[in-house]
Amino acid sequence: MNLKPLQERIARLTEEKLATLNIADPRLAEAMHYGVMNGGKRLRPYLVYATAEALGAPEQQADTAAVAIEMIHSYSLVHDDLPAMDNDDLRRGKPTCHIAFDEATAILAGDALLNGAFELLASAPDLTDRQRLTLIRILGKGAGASGMVAGQCIDLGHVGKAMTLDQLENMHRHKTGAMILAAVLMGAAVATESLTPAVEDALTRYALAIGLAFQVQDDILDIEGDTAVLGKQQGADLALNKPTYPALLGIDGARQRATDLIAEAHAALADVPGDTATLAALANYIIERDH
Repeated sequence: MNLKPLQERIARLTEEKLATLNIADPRLAEAMHYGVMNGGKRLRPYLVYATAEALGAPEQQADTAAVAIEMIHSYSLVHDDLPAMDNDDLRRGKPTCHIAFDEATAILAGDALLNGAFELLASAPDLTDRQRLTLIRILGKGAGASGMVAGQCIDLGHVGKAMTLDQLENMHRHKTGAMILAAVLMGAAVATESLTPAVEDALTRYALAIGLAFQVQDDILDIEGDTAVLGKQQGADLALNKPTYPALLGIDGARQRATDLIAEAHAALADVPGDTATLAALANYIIERDH
């Protein structure tokens, strides 16, 4: 699927939103810009827009939520790449933030992107106060100690250690899946103040399924992908002896797991009202992508 128009929209909006933060130090501003404006897929913003669209919200109503979640995602990558974490030199085909600047600046840039995202949500236009608070709650939960941060901690604690499939999937439901779920629920929150339990359950099932499928495909690409296409070092997870789906299931088993998860996602969309064609296409993209 063609993500380019969305990527261009997010790039323009992110430039605009960063300018409103009144960043007081030029080097910090440069590092923040570098961390968030270096060619990401923008999958999480796309999920915000696609969910809002399915529930009948105009595109511009989702703009601030889309930028905020990409800022959080970008901060997490800046920190994940640090020597104390994954110790990566390459991200999206470019030197990682701590290589391009220095370690301390990268840490601070990540911190500033994290806090800036919530500053933007607190004053998001075209939304009610209740919607703004809901967005802050969803994103804080997805990014924090019950979501992405916990998943990263579980991951680092299991490098070089055996994991069962259940343990691996628990880790990825937090590390990757929690932010994908946040993106979907944020899209719903900008569309309505009162999501029915049935629709919320269906969207949650969809998001959790594609979140795991995304990680399965990442693990496959780490083995079979090309560094130039991936934008990061091929075989990085293998070199770190990280637990992966192919290690537990084999390549063919991992591919089947991804296919089964996408089928679960499509089944969940049957219970979501509105036009879910874009959400369905995004589910397919998850396991068809080459980076």
